Amino acid sequence: MTHAFDKNYWEQHWDDRTSHFVAANPYLVDETAAMTPGTALDAGCGAGAEAIWLAEQGWQVTGADISAAALATAARQSEAAGVDVTWIEADLTTWNPDERWDLVMTHYAHPSIPQLDFYRHIAQWVAPGGSLLIVGHLPDGAHHHSHEDTPPHEATVTAKDITALFDGSWRIETATERSRTVVGTGVHSKMLRDAVVRVTRLI
Repeated sequence: MTHAFDKNYWEQHWDDRTSHFVAANPYLVDETAAMTPGTALDAGCGAGAEAIWLAEQGWQVTGADISAAALATAARQSEAAGVDVTWIEADLTTWNPDERWDLVMTHYAHPSIPQLDFYRHIAQWVAPGGSLLIVGHLPDGAHHHSHEDTPPHEATVTAKDITALFDGSWRIETATERSRTVVGTGVHSKMLRDAVVRVTRLI
């Protein structure tokens, strides 16, 4: 099954999850542990868990997403957490912001363009000396009790494919493939196999 991953798709996706809250991705916690807080962009922020967590650590955070429904949830959750995050509705496949950030991150963002093209596009928004953190689904890497939750093949990627995007103007800090169990309720517990890549822009 293929998906358009366009605005209509994501509005419907997040309309069904307006009360859903998920903790920040543990890979973000690990990869930023030694970083000095600065400016950050969460590209495809969804309901804002990662953006809110970073703001709680002292980062100045912008969260951008194509879905107004997701951003409305994110705004409510950041207000409840008592942190200030800038939320921007934008199609990230065509968005060209003037600003550059110390950290650009994306977690499981599924755009309407190929995954690797999306990562190449958002890499332009990293400031010199800054980092890009990508967390994506490995092919056939999500095993659920509910098949409909499994990401389609076009929304998957490997760490090797991601690192191949970056030339000598970048330093690869992390390039790994990991497994983790997400504990939910009832039949919704699942195991994920993820590609995790962090690179630093040298110039």
